[in-house]
Order: sequence, then C-alpha cells, then structure tokens
Amino acid sequence: PPLHMAVEGTDSPANPSESPLPPAILRSLGDRSYDKRKNAALEIEGIVRSLRQSKDTDRICSVLALLGQDFATSTSANHRKGGLIGLAATAIGLVDDIHLYLDALLPPVLHCLDDPESRVRYYSCESLYNIAKVARASILRYFNQIFDGLCKLFSDVDIDVKNGANLLDRLIKDVVTESVSFDVERFIPLLQKYIRRSNPYLRQLLIGWITVLDSVPYINMLDWLPDFLDGLFNMLSDSNREIRQTAYAAIAGFLTAIKKVALVEFGPMVGILVSQCRNKDRFNRLTALTWVKEFIDLGRDRLILFFSELLGSIMHCISDDDNEIQQVAGSTNVDLLELVKATAQHFELSPLLQTLTSELCSHHTPTRMASLRWINMLLEKVSHEMCSFIPELLPALLRTLSDDADEVVLTNLEVLSRIALLSAGEFERVLQAVVQVFAGDRCLLEFRGSLIIRNLCLLLNAKAIYISLAAILTGQGTHRRQAHSGTEGTSHAPSHLVTYSSVAEELAFRSIMVQTLSLILLTSRELAELRDLLRSSSDVSATEEAKCVFVTLFRCWCHNPIATLSLCLIAEAYTLSASLVLLFAQVDVTVGFLMQVDKLVQLLESPVFIRLRLHLLEIHAPFHPFLLRSLYGLLMLLPQSSAFRILSCRLATIASLQLHPSRHFDEARVRSLPEQQEELLTTFRNVHTRHAQSPNRVDEPVST
Repeated sequence: PPLHMAVEGTDSPANPSESPLPPAILRSLGDRSYDKRKNAALEIEGIVRSLRQSKDTDRICSVLALLGQDFATSTSANHRKGGLIGLAATAIGLVDDIHLYLDALLPPVLHCLDDPESRVRYYSCESLYNIAKVARASILRYFNQIFDGLCKLFSDVDIDVKNGANLLDRLIKDVVTESVSFDVERFIPLLQKYIRRSNPYLRQLLIGWITVLDSVPYINMLDWLPDFLDGLFNMLSDSNREIRQTAYAAIAGFLTAIKKVALVEFGPMVGILVSQCRNKDRFNRLTALTWVKEFIDLGRDRLILFFSELLGSIMHCISDDDNEIQQVAGSTNVDLLELVKATAQHFELSPLLQTLTSELCSHHTPTRMASLRWINMLLEKVSHEMCSFIPELLPALLRTLSDDADEVVLTNLEVLSRIALLSAGEFERVLQAVVQVFAGDRCLLEFRGSLIIRNLCLLLNAKAIYISLAAILTGQGTHRRQAHSGTEGTSHAPSHLVTYSSVAEELAFRSIMVQTLSLILLTSRELAELRDLLRSSSDVSATEEAKCVFVTLFRCWCHNPIATLSLCLIAEAYTLSASLVLLFAQVDVTVGFLMQVDKLVQLLESPVFIRLRLHLLEIHAPFHPFLLRSLYGLLMLLPQSSAFRILSCRLATIASLQLHPSRHFDEARVRSLPEQQEELLTTFRNVHTRHAQSPNRVDEPVST
C-alpha cells in the first residue's frame, strides 16, 4: 500500500510512488528538526545537480512543483520551512541553468514573505538570498517583486527577519550595480508607492536604494527626481536623526548634480518645493527655500511660468518665526524680484498679482512690505499692462492704508502714487478712493489722515492733490473744475463719488476733511510751494493760476469756517478775511468751533505766519486796517482763555503804532481784494446755510 507521510497530524505533501524525491527525503524535509531538514536539502541539491547534468528538465520541474506547491504552501509551518530550504537547495543545484526555472522558484518564496510565522518569513528571506546569489543578473527580471518583498521584510517586527533582509538587500544592490540593464522606469512606480510610508526601517531602505541607483553610471536619477523628491523631503522631518541626515545628504547630492547639468526640467519640481516651503517642520522649509533660491539662480527665464508659485512660497517664508529662514527668504525674494524686473520675456501678470493681493492681507508685516515692493516694481516695469488690473488691485491697497505699521502705510502710499502717475484718470481715481476710505473710516482720517495726505503731496504734486481733493469734496469732477463758476450750493456730486447715509453725515465729513487739509496746508513742509502760490494770489500782479487755486480751495474750505479764515490769512487776502470774520456771527459757535479758533491762534504764533505778524508793523499799508479787523474779529470770538491772552498781547504790542493820522488809499491797490470777493462770500453764506439747516446735524470732531 502507498505510504502517506503525516507530520504533526497535517496533510501529506505527496504520494511517494509518484514523487520525484525519495520518501526519506520527503519525511526529513517536513521534520520539525532543522538538522534533518538541512540534510534533506543537501540531498535535494545533489539530486537536482544530477538531473541538470542529465538534462532531465521534466524531473526538475516536478521537484520544483513538489516543493513550491505541496511544501511551501502547506498548512504545516515545518513543511513550509522545508519547502523553502528545498527550493534554495534546488537553486544551488541548478547553477547556471537557474534562469530557466525562476518562474517556478520565486513565486512560492515571495509568497512566504507574508507568512504569519516569523521563522517561515526568515527562511523565505534566506531562500531568496540563495536564489539571488546564484541567479545574479537574471533575478532583475523580478526586481519589483523582490523589492516589494524587501519592503515587507524591512517593516517586519522580528529582528532575525530584519537582519536577513539587510543581507538580502546588500546582495540585490550588488547585483544591480554589476548589471548594465536595470530598468529604472519599471521601478519608479514602486518607489513612489513606498516613499510616502513613515516606517523608519522602510525609509532607510528607500534612501539606500535611491543613493545606490544614483551611483550607477548608466542610470540618471535626475530624470526621475520629481517622482520621489517630495518623499525625500518628508524624511527631513523624521524623528530618527540618522534618517534625517541620510535624506538630507541625498537631497544635497541631487542639488549638486543639478548645478552641474546644463539642462534641467525645473517645472515638475517647483510644485514640490512650493509645498515643502509651507511644511510645518523648520528643516523642511529651510531646505526647500534653499532649493528655490538655487533654482532662481540656475533656471532664470526658464522659470517664467512658475513665477507666481515661487513668489507665494517665498512670501510664506519671509515672515517665518525662524530667523535663518527669514534671512534666506528675504535674499531669495530679492533674487526673484530682480529676475522678474530684468527679464525681457513676456510673463503673465494675473497670477502674480493674485498672489500679491492675497499676501497684502497677511498678518505679518514683512510679507505685506514685500508684496508692496513687488507691486511697485511691476508698476514701474509694465505700467501699461498694469492699468487693466488697477480696479482689482486698488481695494486691497486702500485697505492697507489702515495697517498698524507705519512703514507699510508709507510703502503703500508709494504704490498708490505710482498708480496715480499712470494717467490723469488714475490720479483722480486714487484720490477719490482715498476720500472714500476716509469717509468710511473716521478714525483713519483722524490718526492717519495727515500722514497719508502729506506723503501723497511729497510723492506727487501737492497743488494738483489739493485741487483734486477740493473738487472731490465739493462734488465736482476734474472735467468741471475750470468751467464751474456757480456756487457750492448749486453743484451736484456725481453718484460714483463719495456716498453718505445722510446729508448731515456728508456735511460733517466735509467739514472735518477740510479741517484736516487746512491744518496740513498750514504746517507741512511738503506744502511750502503751495503756500507761496496762495500768498501770491492776493498780489495785484497775481497769475490766473494762483487766483484759480485760491478760489477753488476757498469754495471747498467754506465747509469749515475757521479753515476758510485760515486760508484767507495764509493767502494774505485780508479784505476778504475781514469781511468773512463778520459772517461768523451767523455760525453756530460750538465747543469744536472754539477749539479750532484756539488752534488757529496758536498757529498764528508759528513760523508759517511770520509774514502776517510782520504785516502788523506796516501800519500805513492799505491792507493794515483789514488785517487788524480780521485779528480783532478773531479775538472777539474767543472767550477769556490762554488763546485770548496770546492774541490780545500780540495786538497790544502794535497799539502805539496805530496812533497815526488817518489817510486815504486807493482801493485798487489794497492787497487781497480779489475780483470774486462778493461771489466767494456768497458761497460761504450758502454753504453755512446748508450746514445750519441740515436735519440731525452732526458736530464735526476736532483734529489736534
């Protein structure tokens, strides 16, 4: 009767009468004793060697089928161990013919790499080592399957399995480096699959293979770098120091190689670097930023399609908490800005401006500053193309006027000034927008209004700014400035200008805005030329330009009585100021009004009014009585206060000079009697009638 081999109550692997191996070998091969299994394997090696010499291919295939199907897949762990050691012995016996039988040898061995028994996995690794040692280059046809198995072995929890995997890994690396036909293209998808895993042993395996393949002369790993670069960068944040160091060494090696290559495809790697610049790990951000800096230096105009992406990553790092990253980002930002500024090639503005506009909302001052410098550069470089983007860009710039950092506001004003210089239309658009911002944010007008207007006057033409602002506040466009000859009370503001919730709010805003403009006019160095022009407007030989400027400002200044009087005094229009001060009897005298009078008295003691004070000495001048009437009228408005005493003391100093005979003078030669005096006084009356009669009147705040 046939003998059935049963080990530990398991199934019988083969029928001995039909088996290609003797029954004794089969029994020993499935024994629980390692020595018996090893001796059986040695006998199998000898049998296979004889079969190979006799070229008994069928018998060899039968041996392989028996070991691979009956033993290696058995439910008995000892049988599986025996099958694996038997397959290794068969491989050794096949020697040079092994390449003919790899299809039968490898599948059962690779299958056992997933075995639940750790010793079976170890013997599977050992068997695979022996097969690879004999097959050498022939094994590379199955490299992906073997590498997949290696990844499993390196992730194994058993230390013996790990040690065996290390030996197998070194052997396969030797085989690959000796070969001249390794197929990298087939391997890359597998590398991509595993490189995102976080297992430290697996990461060590992958870095090792990337380094080895890069060292093979006929393999150019730069061609495949975008496929695994992101995974390498992720290893920089590994908790294992050795992995971080080896990953960085590999990354640095690739960057060095890129610098030596004449032509590199930067595009596929840009997205990876941009993403890594936002990584939460400091080392990742710093390394990625270093790559970006090198790419800008190497790629130049070849990076033209990626300017916006690179800019976004730099902007993110420019306000990093780490000082080193900040410094590298700042330097990289300068490099990219200079590259864009110098390039003669056409580039898309829209993505760049989208990035810059979004970065203007950043919570970090350095980022906002960098964005503004970029916008300023683009306005300088491609001003014509930038015109079409102004409507989208302007709202973001106007919001930045409220920035907490003065340096941001000042840089923003440079940008707005450059926009205003693009054309007359843009000039008015910018000023209208600024007025609209002030109308909606009174705190901004109070605390930053002077800074904003003064710097606009410094960067642009002060006279043009004041003329435009006056026209906007009186509801006139630039096209109506010269032609308008009616009174303020009959003008109508275009609907696209500043809008208000009520007439009272509109009048209150105009009053405080005029008060702010007046104070700047009287105190700022930037407006010295405008003050000189206004002073010349009251001369007999005054130019039409000077007269027009005075009249335009007067019509707007009428919204604030004290500002109007200040304008007349600085313009030395004393006859007009004397008549104007008498009209103050009709003005509602509030605390705010008296505070403005007090402020004007203080200003009269400042250097800007030194000419007025010296005019008090010219007692024989035709304008002198009108000047005195203006100042005494101002004195009469004041309650008993420090300002009253200051002005009273000033007027008292010239009392003795006034003891002179009355004399007649030619009114035609009286200084500051403009032809439009009656018209201007009528304008003042009309405006203040509107203020007095407006429902729910809003008292204007007082600028200090």
